[in-house]
Amino acid sequence: MGAPLPAESEREPAAGRTLPDYLPARMVNEYVYCPRLFFYEWVEGIFVESADTIEGKQQHRRVDREGAPMAAPGEAEGEWKTRSVTLSSERHRLIARIDLIEGEGRRVTPVDYKHGRPRETAAGLEAWPSDRTQLAVQALILRENGYECDEGIVFYQETRQRVRVAMTPELVEETLKAAREAWETARRGVMPPPLAGSPKCPGCSLHPVCLPDETNWLRGVGRDGDERQLSLFGEPVPRKPAMSEGGVRRLVSARTELRPAYLDTQGLRVGRSGDVLVVKDEDKVVQELRIHDLCQLNLMGNIQVTTQAVQALCEEGVPVCYFSRGGWFYGVTTGLVTKNVFLRQMQFRLAAEPWFCLRLGRQLVAGKIRNQRTMILRNHVEPDARLLAEMKRMAEVAVRAKSLEELLGLEGNAARLYFEAFGGLIKTGEGTDVPKVFRLDFHGRNRRPPRDAVNALLSLGYSLLAKDLTVTCYAVGFDPMMGFYHQPRFGRPALALDLMEPFRPLVVDSAVIQAINTRMITEKDFVQAGPAVVLKPEGRKAFYRAYEQRMDTLVTHPLFEYRVSYRRLLEIQARLLARYMEGEIGEYPVFVTR
Repeated sequence: MGAPLPAESEREPAAGRTLPDYLPARMVNEYVYCPRLFFYEWVEGIFVESADTIEGKQQHRRVDREGAPMAAPGEAEGEWKTRSVTLSSERHRLIARIDLIEGEGRRVTPVDYKHGRPRETAAGLEAWPSDRTQLAVQALILRENGYECDEGIVFYQETRQRVRVAMTPELVEETLKAAREAWETARRGVMPPPLAGSPKCPGCSLHPVCLPDETNWLRGVGRDGDERQLSLFGEPVPRKPAMSEGGVRRLVSARTELRPAYLDTQGLRVGRSGDVLVVKDEDKVVQELRIHDLCQLNLMGNIQVTTQAVQALCEEGVPVCYFSRGGWFYGVTTGLVTKNVFLRQMQFRLAAEPWFCLRLGRQLVAGKIRNQRTMILRNHVEPDARLLAEMKRMAEVAVRAKSLEELLGLEGNAARLYFEAFGGLIKTGEGTDVPKVFRLDFHGRNRRPPRDAVNALLSLGYSLLAKDLTVTCYAVGFDPMMGFYHQPRFGRPALALDLMEPFRPLVVDSAVIQAINTRMITEKDFVQAGPAVVLKPEGRKAFYRAYEQRMDTLVTHPLFEYRVSYRRLLEIQARLLARYMEGEIGEYPVFVTR
């Protein structure tokens, strides 16, 4: 048996992090499988369900039934079995929940149930290395509790086969070494690098969070032959393979199967019946929504929702987003999805650093101007060459701006040029005049209230995009109220506004143009109320469809060269910002379309 782990007093975590008292055997398994997966799950508390994990839980329901009480080592006689036993090791600070223990007197054999199939080798079927390690942790704990344990069994449920594992001195030493390294990794508080081109990654439920290939690719950008790349904090980042053969693998799905729901009729009430949301208008059921099919519930105006419905949505991780009747975004109710407090610590620290705010702000503003210019190039009936040249110059100046004030000025001037040309993007059909409501009253951005139809649509669209990025910030672990380019202000989701800058023209402006040019929205969908132009209920519903269609549009990522929807893209960009802030990649890659 190897040397015990350091005493608890010697395992003080770094940078104010505290660790649990015991390291679970399952986490030693995860560490051997992938140290980064272990860090996400045990140190940051991030877990994402997949079809395999859900199936594994279902299979474990029978196994997890509590069995007869476990006999003490000195009292056990004859053959006996017990299930779902939790034991710990004070010496090694390890803990395990053992699925099944088969005993004969004080000699015991732990049996661990696994979802998959055993490893096929020339010598026959074997347990996978990470499974052998988990079993060895269980054996160590049983030995420390007074039992004799010379072997363990892994039962693979897919093939219904038992694989025996001998507790050799080599396996025990290897297991203790893995446990020590796992403790040390957690104590340091530095996330291990992603695996490079590993076949494990496609089957990992955390790959949309980890982004292994994307992170490795970005760590290799701009090396110019150097073996090491300068990170955000000036410390070299170890070199990783730049790109697997054939490009960055698309481990994230192109689109999500979940859909947002919008409730826009005033006076509706939302209740819950099992896993279904029941929407009523007075006593009449007008709609039923399966909670498992939703990614958001958006309530526009005076709509009531019961506590039972909110609890069910929080439990399933479906945020409830609240808007005013006119489309003003009020806030979000979410479950406990923001467990990554360390990322928020980093966010608050960097938000107080003027150099970081300026550095990120330059990239965001330059990216926004470039995307606005691309919109004009793609859609304007007769783009002005001088305007395009001036916007190109402004984007180049933005990356050299000396202050946030200078950036704000550049962004404002670029927006003025862009919106002066915006009327040229509206084309309702060849030979057809643009309706007056879209043509005559639009001279630039105006709001609170919007005084023309285009501004009414833009304001509603920006509100929806701010909502989506606020939800994304919560999902990633950010505080959406603490921004970098947008400085903190009461009631403003500053980080969500930061992230949405490059996406304003690509998502919202494009959805507005599409809705008008394809006649999804017509002049009949608006009403004049004093100086304000307001969307009628049918017009709002039509614009929600246009916005969601745009969010579902597949777009090619210019760096990774795979196609994903804008909805997926928002989360990828937010997670890349987290990678940048944590020093894993040297620059934040703002999304700029070609």
